Amino acid sequence: MNAQGRMHASSGRGRFITLEGIEGAGKSTHLAGIETLLSNRGIPLRITREPGGSPIAERIRALLLDPSITGLDATAELLLIFAARAEHLAKTVRPALASGSWVISDRFTDATYAYQGGGRGLDPARIALLEDLVQGDLRPDLTLLLDLPAELGLRRAHGRGDADRFESETLAFFERTRAVYLRRAAAAPARYRLIDAAAPLAQVGEQIRQNIEPFLDAWRG
Repeated sequence: MNAQGRMHASSGRGRFITLEGIEGAGKSTHLAGIETLLSNRGIPLRITREPGGSPIAERIRALLLDPSITGLDATAELLLIFAARAEHLAKTVRPALASGSWVISDRFTDATYAYQGGGRGLDPARIALLEDLVQGDLRPDLTLLLDLPAELGLRRAHGRGDADRFESETLAFFERTRAVYLRRAAAAPARYRLIDAAAPLAQVGEQIRQNIEPFLDAWRG
């Protein structure tokens, strides 16, 4: 049985949904809509984010996003991200899932493959080693990829105000990041749902609802 099958074998366990996408895709905006949708169905929820999601992980997040930090080695960045993830899993994600709550996370390990693998050019095999070490067989049950052209995403992100360390990256960086996201989605269609995040806000919300509803129906069945 594969990792996905092992996750679904335990009926008392919560489900793990992740939102992914480059800057400006609107993940934070649409988390509220997902929370409302699932709460209205009586599903206990924990909303979280990466990097972050627990006290120590949030401190690492502040370091990673600090625009005053320049020249951080890419491998050091990768290790910091997985250090934050280990704390996040231990203190937030695993306890919530074990209690029967569903966990909705703004980003998870797909972002590491996209940003550190695609954007920074790190070997995905190195990321996979850390993924197995930190996560074991834990993988998301469903991933919503909010996709849009990198140029549009950056324009939206920069319109919000001061850029963080990642938002300050080049267009080419985000084009590489987006390309990895799309390749991963194409390679795992059972887990990913591709959302056109360039559409108007209401249409994006409706796309998300239409993609979550069948997942809920399958879970009930």
